[in-house]
Amino acid sequence: MTEEELFSHIQTQYDSQLPFVAYRKPKETLVKAILQSDTTQHLVTDFTESGFIFSPFDTQNDTLIFPSESCKTITSQCFISSEIEPINLKHKVDAKARQQHIDLVKQGIKYIKTGHLKKVVLSRIEVVPLSEDQPIAIFKSLLSAYQTAFVYIWYHPKVGLWLGATPETLLDIDGRRFRTMSLAGTKPYKEDKELSWGIKEINEQQIVTEYIVNHIHDSVSDIKATEPKTIRAGQLLHLQSKISGDLKAGQLQSVIKSLHPTPAICGLPKAEAKKFILKNEQYHREFYTGFLGELNLRTSKSRNTNRRNVENNAYSTIKRSSELFVNLRCVQLKNKQAIIYVGGGITQASNPELEWEETVNKTQTIRRVLA
Repeated sequence: MTEEELFSHIQTQYDSQLPFVAYRKPKETLVKAILQSDTTQHLVTDFTESGFIFSPFDTQNDTLIFPSESCKTITSQCFISSEIEPINLKHKVDAKARQQHIDLVKQGIKYIKTGHLKKVVLSRIEVVPLSEDQPIAIFKSLLSAYQTAFVYIWYHPKVGLWLGATPETLLDIDGRRFRTMSLAGTKPYKEDKELSWGIKEINEQQIVTEYIVNHIHDSVSDIKATEPKTIRAGQLLHLQSKISGDLKAGQLQSVIKSLHPTPAICGLPKAEAKKFILKNEQYHREFYTGFLGELNLRTSKSRNTNRRNVENNAYSTIKRSSELFVNLRCVQLKNKQAIIYVGGGITQASNPELEWEETVNKTQTIRRVLA
């Protein structure tokens, strides 16, 4: 299927108000679309299902799925143009929103100092008016702007329309092989400028790494974690450590529950941080900082490496693979408005004014895309 045909199918699906998701994995050119033929809301019950899932931040709410067995899948190689130029937009400061977020951060720091929390991730929304309804065009722009991220557009007429470009993997499972990452710390990318990470960012990233390693032991064996390194996502830089191991039999649901929500998007201790967020953020995160992606898809790999021996190519291994991503850098389109979700990790060393500036930096690329 050509690139033009794929986007035409997606547009027709949206115009028909039928559910779909289209996405491209990091550093790949293949765009895949999963199309549902009716408006049924399918739910995940125990993570043994197969399909594309969309899960909210609050685990008390339902995880949705487009089931593999009842949906049509189409693909195309899409070679989107180079990244959007790293220009700085003039950001019109909303004084009220700025003060509200600074006050929220101060409240978080104060609570951390009581000893109840080590870290809490606090977020806000930013609303951008849209002149017209062009979600597919925005999706194409995201593909261009975030070539190293997981980029998606997700739609269900009974739920809403979401787009995003996330740099963070929740988990990647191929057969039994398990991979995840810890991602924390944020700085704006500036070409030819020497980067120096502060104690706040280094400690924040270490907290996330230690939490993940300590909490997946019951589900994953032979765990290894790399030293943190700097990665780029759009016009931002983050600290990342890669974590790997072997998933124990029947432990997929358990490891997902252990990981989500991660300290990178919730805080530590997790239950106390989540309680603080739900009580004090004063808005509903919905699918922001939830997770999404492929669940239990069947993959086959030939045992024969000699392509000339066609007969032996019939012998292949069938495995299940899952690749899930944390829903960061996302936007919801609603009533001719783009609702941008953005947040940051708060520790005792946080500076409330700088935390506000970090959220502004995080919205820059998506604001350029919308513009």
